[in-house]
Amino acid sequence: MDAVRLILTSRQALAASSEMSGTLTEVWQAQALAQAIGSRLAVSGPPELRGEALGLTELAGRGCGVLDTPDLDTGALRAAQLTELDDAREALLALGGLLGEVGIALVGVASGASDEARYWQCMEAIDAADESRDRVLEMLRKLAAREEALPER
Repeated sequence: MDAVRLILTSRQALAASSEMSGTLTEVWQAQALAQAIGSRLAVSGPPELRGEALGLTELAGRGCGVLDTPDLDTGALRAAQLTELDDAREALLALGGLLGEVGIALVGVASGASDEARYWQCMEAIDAADESRDRVLEMLRKLAAREEALPER
């Protein structure tokens, strides 16, 4: 499935989640999807994005790692459904929006956390989402610079 479509599905699922466990599952799904997109761009994306894409893969993996792994069937794992990444710019724009929403959702979960461990888990996940979003924004900047340089050639 196309990356943009998967990102939009994740955004809708995150917005629809109302319980803490559902929100954390959707946050984990979003980070796993960011990791898969980063991996795809690192391997076969534009050369100028590969370093940042590798960083996104590592940061999003950290975002998954600090959260409890949800009990999902393989078919429900959106990252595993990623088959196409046709337009890197469009996918990165959508992913940046999703990661911003992930941070906001995690702030809500952290503020309602009943124990300190859950609170700090959310804080670490917020940090990973924020740093992942920074990588996405840097890749978008590099794509824009690439597009500006193309007419000069």
